[in-house]
Amino acid sequence: MKYSRLTKEQFEELHQEFIHFLASQSITAEEWDVIKQDKHEVAEEELDIFSDLVWEGVLGKVDYLEHISPQRLLLFHLSEKNMHVIAINMKNDVDLTTSEGFQWLRENLMDDAVEFLQANKTYSEDKNLDKFELIKQGAVITKGDLFRFFNDLVN
Repeated sequence: MKYSRLTKEQFEELHQEFIHFLASQSITAEEWDVIKQDKHEVAEEELDIFSDLVWEGVLGKVDYLEHISPQRLLLFHLSEKNMHVIAINMKNDVDLTTSEGFQWLRENLMDDAVEFLQANKTYSEDKNLDKFELIKQGAVITKGDLFRFFNDLVN
């Protein structure tokens, strides 16, 4: 398995797509019930393959990621050739994971306690896996509003 298995909730959300996936392999609902009951390893493999297909589709469309921790905000723009990251580091006790901390940042962008850094990083041989690793580390997929705001501010 290349990525990670979808959660039970994600499988429930993608129930219809999973049915189509099984059908594309000529597996009927009755056959799936037998596979789950008698061929546990085959069922696990099918779940893993479907999960990887879903992740590939999602990751191929991701353009922006954000990772917010108490002292750092990491904003990623994932272009075709590389990822551009803007890092905002807090040199004080402000916690960016709270609404009060984020409000403080908005009101004090030019304060000496706020450090802006940016960099470009070339992808490895597997761009989607690079994106997935960032998600595993806590980044979330966004529409890029924060990235564009800070990109305009620092450039």
